[in-house]
Amino acid sequence: MKTQKLFESPSHTWLMFGRDEDKPNEIIDTNQYMVVSKNNSLLMDPGGIELFSAMLAAVIKQVPADKITHLFASHQDPDIISSLGLWDQALPSATLHSPWLWESFIRHFGMNNIKYSAIPDEGNTLKIDGISLDFIPAHYLHSSGNFNVYDGEAKILMSGDIGAALEPVDAPLYVDDFDEHIGKMKMFHQRWMPSNDAKNDWVRRVRKLDVELMCPQHGRIFKGDNVKRFLDWFENLEVGVLHKT
Repeated sequence: MKTQKLFESPSHTWLMFGRDEDKPNEIIDTNQYMVVSKNNSLLMDPGGIELFSAMLAAVIKQVPADKITHLFASHQDPDIISSLGLWDQALPSATLHSPWLWESFIRHFGMNNIKYSAIPDEGNTLKIDGISLDFIPAHYLHSSGNFNVYDGEAKILMSGDIGAALEPVDAPLYVDDFDEHIGKMKMFHQRWMPSNDAKNDWVRRVRKLDVELMCPQHGRIFKGDNVKRFLDWFENLEVGVLHKT
């Protein structure tokens, strides 16, 4: 499990965990993100049960467990949050922020100690040590109840499955050749995202944000001009198709 620092300021830091060379071959590689502020941390889409040990070891190198006070699950999938039952035993007083729609499903992963904070459909804002982290609606983009996380100070959008590409664990961290990268993400977006209306609503919403890094849960990070290139490409992509790949 590799750790990469994406942003650092006097108030907070963004970290990425991923590129796990020891993961089982049968499962896809995932990116996990964490915002660390003075007294708190938000761990986003902490991953599947199979990588919990590697993730715990990686995050403990950065912050003590009692400083991980908030978790975020963009939606209900196992590669997002099936590790919840283990985090529930490791974190004494954390709160999970996730779409209200999935609460009764996510609790199947095990949740006795962690509190649940249901995010309403319109989204809301989490403030930790003065840092504002906005939960941005991304409904129907892979999941019917789905959110991104936006940090206006760091100019980072954690975009979940939007922008995802299925790649090997030795893939570069950032998109370098956008046109070449399209082939790695086209089918995923066409098949797993069912609604053109929802897609275009999300594009309009994100165009209003100031985004320097767009960080998906799978594959490479989009930086600078490649964020706009992704929005332009995604806006013109027909999604919800089965055979047009």
